[in-house]
Amino acid sequence: MAKGGTVQVAEAWAGHTTKPKKKAAASGPVRQIVANNKKARHDYVIEDVFEAGIVLSGTEVKALRMGRASLADGFVLVDRGEAWLEGVHIPEYFQGTWNNHAPRRKRKLLLHREEIDRLAMKVQAKGQTIIPLALYFLDGRAKVEIALARGKKEYDKRQTLREKQDNREAQRAMRQRELLG
Repeated sequence: MAKGGTVQVAEAWAGHTTKPKKKAAASGPVRQIVANNKKARHDYVIEDVFEAGIVLSGTEVKALRMGRASLADGFVLVDRGEAWLEGVHIPEYFQGTWNNHAPRRKRKLLLHREEIDRLAMKVQAKGQTIIPLALYFLDGRAKVEIALARGKKEYDKRQTLREKQDNREAQRAMRQRELLG
C-alpha cells in the first residue's frame, strides 16, 4: 500500500478479471421507420431517391416517436429555392397543450442547394413529381426519404401486379417441391 492508505493501481487490478465488452454491430446507424408509403411504389416509377432532413416542432417529434404518421397524400414542392413537404399527416400529440401543431401543415425539407436545383429542373419535365417514400429517425434525427418519380399508367400497374403474383406462385411451387422432394 502506498502512503495515506490508497492502493496502487497495479495492486488494485492485480486479481481483477474483466469480461471483454461486446462491441456494437458495425452495421452503421440505426434506422427506426415511422411510416412507409407503400402506395407510392405501386403508383409511380421511382427514378432517383434522396434523403432529406425535416424541420419539425416538438409535438410533431413526440407524435412521430409514438409511430403515428401517414405519407399517403404527401408530395414535395420546390418554391423559391426551398423544398417543402406537403400533405403529410402527423396527428396532434395527445398530451400536447394549446401549442400543439397543425396535422397537415407545410414542413421544410433540408437538402443541399445542388440537390434542390437538380430536383427543381427534373420536376419541370413532363410527368415527374417528388413524393415521400419513408419517414424515419436516423441517430435521433427525423429524416424523410423522397423520390423523383414518374406516374405509372393503369396498364403498367396491372403488369407489375401480374409479375408479383407470378413470382409469388413460382416461390410457392418451389417450396412445395422442396417439401415433397
